[in-house]
Amino acid sequence: MNDFIGHNKVDSETASISRREFMRRMGLLGSIALTYPVSALSELRQLKNKQALADWQTEPTWQTLAQVQEVLFPAADDIPGAEDIGATVYLHRAIENLKADGEDKDFIFRGVGWLDGLTQDRYKKSFLQLTPEQQQEIIEVIVNSSAGRNWVSTLLTYTLEALLMDPVYGGNKKGVGWKWLEHKPGYPAPTADKTWDLLLQRRYRSTSKA
Repeated sequence: MNDFIGHNKVDSETASISRREFMRRMGLLGSIALTYPVSALSELRQLKNKQALADWQTEPTWQTLAQVQEVLFPAADDIPGAEDIGATVYLHRAIENLKADGEDKDFIFRGVGWLDGLTQDRYKKSFLQLTPEQQQEIIEVIVNSSAGRNWVSTLLTYTLEALLMDPVYGGNKKGVGWKWLEHKPGYPAPTADKTWDLLLQRRYRSTSKA
């Protein structure tokens, strides 16, 4: 039996909460218009298309995670999606950090295997080979199990962090999340060489040498 289905069912109404409703319940929306200038998003997407992919971004596991995040946080002409905010870049930096939560990384990676196992059982294809409609259907299936819902919740948490974090951490490209949510960040912002993950890595290395 696939770890994502067949046990610990959750209420379907809870599982089907929309992105808008989820963020409203999290207190992230208030009364804002929930739109973003189309021209600004178009410019951001054009810049992204000109950038070369990092080696890790060509790996099937990370491509699958990127697509799942896009299903969970889809884009529209006037709404930034997971790719627009750099959700997968942020996720990679967060869980590949030397001091990151190893349990999260292991759970996220195992989830990709469970997901592809489920899509192979149902469609004889990997998740990446499915149509957008089939991908959405599979996500709706897995959130009806405890393990699947926890996996999706973990990915959504990192996605929301990418939306709100300072761009220096890899997500929230050009502050697109802040602008969309009309959020005014605190100052001073961290510099690229003094982010919390790099400071932890330096401390880890100095402790190891002692």
